[in-house]
Amino acid sequence: MSDARPEPADRTPTSNPVLKRALAWGGALAGVILVVSAVLGYVFAGLPGLWGGIVGTLMAVLFMGITAGTILLANRFAGSDLFVGIFFGIVLGGWLLKFVLFIVLVFVLRDAAWLDPMVVFLSLVAGVIASLVVDVLVVAKSRLPYASDVTLPKAPEDD
Repeated sequence: MSDARPEPADRTPTSNPVLKRALAWGGALAGVILVVSAVLGYVFAGLPGLWGGIVGTLMAVLFMGITAGTILLANRFAGSDLFVGIFFGIVLGGWLLKFVLFIVLVFVLRDAAWLDPMVVFLSLVAGVIASLVVDVLVVAKSRLPYASDVTLPKAPEDD
């Protein structure tokens, strides 16, 4: 007696290429923002402005990377029966990590004499806005199927 069960569908989430593309484009744009904010920071605020541009941009990149990275990590459990719980646990844990990390960085860097706080703020805002723009553009230009785990029946042979 043979087992007539169908092969399981590929459980790899279709969002993985979109997230990887968003990370790649976000990283490239963050490199541009890093250079521009560091140069402008140095021009307008000297060495503290240079460091402020670097630190602010790196903070934005770190927070962007945590979000996409936790989703990609959580998607590895797509075939599991506990996928939904694992997914939300990992993603919410990443958000909690970002929140705590942001608060810690604000308190640690608040009185740093080697940083210009306005340049840190502006480069952080520029990085966040750029990340959002990249996410919107990547998702808008992506082609995702409406149903990802569907196996269509084979058409009957025409005789």
